[in-house]
Amino acid sequence: MQWKILLTDGLAAISDEALLAKVDLVDKKGISAEELLEVIGDYDAIIVRGRTKVTEEVLAAGKKLKVVGRMGVGVDNIDLQAAKAHGVIVVNAPVATTVSVAELTMGLMLSLIRGISKADAGMKAGQWLKKELVGTELFQKTLGVIGCGHIGEAVGKRAMAFDMNVIAYDPIRPAEEIKAAGATPVDLDTLLAQSDLITLHIPHIPPTHYLLNAEAFAKMKPGVRIICAARGGVIEETALLDALESGKVAGAALDVYETEPAGDSPLAKHPLVVGTPHVGAQTKEAQLRAGHDILSEVVAGLDEDPLRWRVA
Repeated sequence: MQWKILLTDGLAAISDEALLAKVDLVDKKGISAEELLEVIGDYDAIIVRGRTKVTEEVLAAGKKLKVVGRMGVGVDNIDLQAAKAHGVIVVNAPVATTVSVAELTMGLMLSLIRGISKADAGMKAGQWLKKELVGTELFQKTLGVIGCGHIGEAVGKRAMAFDMNVIAYDPIRPAEEIKAAGATPVDLDTLLAQSDLITLHIPHIPPTHYLLNAEAFAKMKPGVRIICAARGGVIEETALLDALESGKVAGAALDVYETEPAGDSPLAKHPLVVGTPHVGAQTKEAQLRAGHDILSEVVAGLDEDPLRWRVA
């Protein structure tokens, strides 16, 4: 028997023949929400990325649906309570993109402190901005990591290679594990007060919505820099814009936004912001790992085998 699995946002090529023999993959990349409701009843499982919303309506219409797989980490586009109510397992692939997101975070950080994007734009415009581009070093600066999971820990380790002092806030992870990763565990207020740069690696869920708001920015050092390659909504964008305008925040590097695509967002266009279009996981290596990880986990759920990354 082959399990019938719907792909709504594509899947990297899978080379595991034994795994592929168990499934009938139907690729409907770009499927609309309306069409999804019409066809979901034919499938045993669905694999999505961030675009597709797995709502209560979708889960109710999925009469055969047993497993929802999310390529990547965030599951904010899946109604977890409804999945539980309908007896549908939700799994993700939380480690596949760790290196890619961590490396992008370091790239954003370096671009932010050295004005790399501004320098590049100047060169292409025939400008020699040498005197204007006086940056700063990461050396001996304090990096505050909000969320010390797989990605936050990976960023911390890379920052240590730059001789940064890494402090971390994570309300879930035990302090001893944070220490074992080489960082110093602190509470959120201490992190805000002591950090020269702050990077966020947390999901967007009700407790983290607008975690960095006007009150949080007021507690930070003057001239702090903010990096976020996590999820839009964990930073209140209007508050960040105000902090940039006042000089409280010297610069921000963002890969994610409250509304995506960011369009005419004044924050995305701000001269003190380095922006990328949610590309944290967009490497060939990460996509290959994520494709294999999520398909194998979905099949394990269908086969009722032990799961590594069950979310709900």
